[in-house]
Amino acid sequence: MNNSDDTLSAPSASSPAGAHDPPAGARTQHTPASTPLLPVRMLNEYAYCPRLFHLEWVQREWADNAYTLDGKRVHKRVDKPSRHGLRSADRASDDSASSKDAGQPEDTLFQQHARSVDLGDDALGLIARIDLVEAEGDQATPIDYKRGKRPDVPGGAYEPERVQVCAQGLLLRAHGFRSDHGILYFAGSRERVDVPFTDALVERTLALRDQALQAAEAEKPPSPLVDSPKCPRCSLVGICLPDEQNALLGRSTEGIRPLVSLRDDALPLHVQEHGAVVSKRAAELVIKRKGSELERVRIKDVSRINLHGSAHITLPALQTALGNGIPVGLFTYGGWYYGRAQGHDHKNVLLRQAQFASAQDEGRCLRIAQRLVHAKIKNSRVMLRRNSRALDRRILDDLSGHARRARQADSQATLLGIEGSAARLYFQNFSGMLRQDVPFSFDSRNRRPPRDPVNALLSFSYALLTAEWTATLSTVGFDPYQGFYHQPRYGRPSLALDLMEEFRPLIADSVVIGAINNGVLDEDDFVVTATAAALKPAGRKRFLQAFERRLDEQVTHPVFGYRLSYRRVLDVQARLLGRYIMGEIDEYPEFVTR
Repeated sequence: MNNSDDTLSAPSASSPAGAHDPPAGARTQHTPASTPLLPVRMLNEYAYCPRLFHLEWVQREWADNAYTLDGKRVHKRVDKPSRHGLRSADRASDDSASSKDAGQPEDTLFQQHARSVDLGDDALGLIARIDLVEAEGDQATPIDYKRGKRPDVPGGAYEPERVQVCAQGLLLRAHGFRSDHGILYFAGSRERVDVPFTDALVERTLALRDQALQAAEAEKPPSPLVDSPKCPRCSLVGICLPDEQNALLGRSTEGIRPLVSLRDDALPLHVQEHGAVVSKRAAELVIKRKGSELERVRIKDVSRINLHGSAHITLPALQTALGNGIPVGLFTYGGWYYGRAQGHDHKNVLLRQAQFASAQDEGRCLRIAQRLVHAKIKNSRVMLRRNSRALDRRILDDLSGHARRARQADSQATLLGIEGSAARLYFQNFSGMLRQDVPFSFDSRNRRPPRDPVNALLSFSYALLTAEWTATLSTVGFDPYQGFYHQPRYGRPSLALDLMEEFRPLIADSVVIGAINNGVLDEDDFVVTATAAALKPAGRKRFLQAFERRLDEQVTHPVFGYRLSYRRVLDVQARLLGRYIMGEIDEYPEFVTR
């Protein structure tokens, strides 16, 4: 029977980044007392790309791709801890001596094979989960599993992998074992590569450890790699945006490589049936009304849940949604956005600190607001130019003038006045974008409540866009309630309202115009009273479908030149705003179409 003090065992779960938290109070001798032990997996990432290390460990970003998913498959067996864990070096030596006393040959040593072994050491400042440890007596060999084939390079492995297994060997030494080499097992070619722990490799490993810890404490993350072949294969390329950031800073000598922007299989689930209930059954969400099943959908296919009117969700379904990072949005029947329920906030507190610091800087707030309002006016002009039946050229010239003045505004108050003037001019000509034979008219913008069908659609579309931006900003790591242009007010997602300004014409208004002109909606889809207008359920469903189709449409990014969906554009623009307020780029690149 093993004594728990003599067994080094591991928990069964691991974090996406391959790291796990050290025991409370664990500290290193190489960093300030507030810095936790450095996961050896993160040492691998730093050797591969310092920025990737910072994104994963400091900012706690993660995204899967085909390579990471295949890696999880390869690790499935070794991620299951051995029943008895790894016996300590002293216990293993004692067991070897006991074997000799029992009459076994002199060279008989106690052998053990332990999977998923957790080791940490304060003096080294490292912590690791070792896939497999093979030991004979007090001689231990760490074995690290890799998904691909053995690379055709000197030594049979790249530096990040050699450094990682060397660090594991150093941890085994710190726990009393002798360890002079490690093994990399490449599942793709089923080959083992021996990695001797030479003095040079040990020195390099410790140097990279020190550099990584210093990078973690720096005010800014490391710069992205420039034109590197590593980037397209990285699962975090869509978060890092290396080519985009380098292009904005004039560092790149090659063209911007398009983001691999596949259509996301996970999409929003809108539930609007009166009295509908969302419940959980196994790996599915089931929507019922009065006991009758209306729909069922796999949880993995849902990006967020939006509940309209009296539709509600059971506690188990809510817990499952939040546990899977699926926010739940709440809307009135009329389309007013109440708010959302979500799980844990994004862990990138550094971004939120920079956000709140920037919000106290009037000059920076004005610069951000200038660009957002300028983009909104320019995109409003694009909508009128593209869709109006007949438009006086002077209207377009006036909007261009408003856009120029927005970039030159000397205060937020002045900017508000310019935006208001441009909005009045835009909506005075909005009806010219509607077909003459449609049964709807539009005289002016009104809301709370909207008094005609077109205004009801505009209000609903803006509410949907607000919810989309709120969820996107939360995913990126922002606080959606602290804005730079819209002033904070209790319960108002000011930053979401800021960022949606340049997309109001391109997404929200475009959906309304298309739904009316293409006959998606007619007069029978509305309830109109003397004081208000609202969509009926059937019309609301068709409008929601039109809104989601618009978000899924591909558009050419005006700055980077590649095509991606509007849904992905929102994510890219939010991350670029983060780069700006973190001081990584000089300006926020506004989104203006031609």
